[in-house]
Amino acid sequence: MSTATYTVTGMTCEHCVASVTEEVGEISGVTGVDVDLSTGAVSVTSDGPVSDDAVRAAVSEAGYEVTGS
Repeated sequence: MSTATYTVTGMTCEHCVASVTEEVGEISGVTGVDVDLSTGAVSVTSDGPVSDDAVRAAVSEAGYEVTGS
């Protein structure tokens, strides 16, 4: 099991959190997503390797941008 943390900009409400959680949670191998709205930190837990590109694409699909990891 591994965990990676990303910084996401543009989230302003619980709807944003739900959107990011849903999109990132759909990535194969992801077992958990924890979003801290106040800091923009998104922690992704997986049971195998998950590419940064997959996470960035999922966050983009939700309407936000990964600015750091």
